[in-house]
Amino acid sequence: MTLRAVFFDVGNTLLAPFPSVSEVCRQVLAEAGHVHDLSAIDALMPLVDEYYEDRYRADDTFWTNEEEASSVWVGMYSLMCRRLGIEDDAVLLAKRVYDEFGKAERWATFPDVIPALDRLRARGMLLGVISNWDGRLSRLLVELGIEERMDAVICSADVGLRKPDPRIFELACSRLGVAPAEAAHVGDHHYADVLGARAVGLRPVLIDRTGRPALPIGPAPITDFESLEMVLGLS
Repeated sequence: MTLRAVFFDVGNTLLAPFPSVSEVCRQVLAEAGHVHDLSAIDALMPLVDEYYEDRYRADDTFWTNEEEASSVWVGMYSLMCRRLGIEDDAVLLAKRVYDEFGKAERWATFPDVIPALDRLRARGMLLGVISNWDGRLSRLLVELGIEERMDAVICSADVGLRKPDPRIFELACSRLGVAPAEAAHVGDHHYADVLGARAVGLRPVLIDRTGRPALPIGPAPITDFESLEMVLGLS
């Protein structure tokens, strides 16, 4: 079938933390009187990421509930605080970090995003977002100039479904009036984005903006949106 729609994940696909997760954490801690070198916080990021992935593998339904989603993030940053020797204020500071990432100024679009979205729209593509995110997503996308370029934004906390549940992809296709075989989905997470899209019949496109080693299974990742049209067969 002819491709009519392209859906996108958000984190590490369209947006990156700004200036970085570690730097935001450093600033929040410093404002509370806990001064730590950025390198010390950087060194804990793999542990924070592992906490998230372990929680995701155990029960990914937290993304469908606002309170549970925030509790996972607070758990991640509380762990970081405790590893830095901060005990009494760990949860309070973790909540402050979580609150910071609800602000548009703590996110930045990758430089290739807006040009790619505009090129796809000029080709007549319908565009949408399918994201595991909390209820703050829509406001962030508005303030960052993303939502105005989208025909639909499907947020897990808003619809009570999460990737890789096939139903969230089916809902997104229904919103745009396209069949799954007429759509592609671009994201950075093999489990949520590739397996979820493929299960419904969408064409998965994996993107890796971090330079991690490629997985031995699944599609080879693209590293930016410069080659997106070619990968989608539109060039």
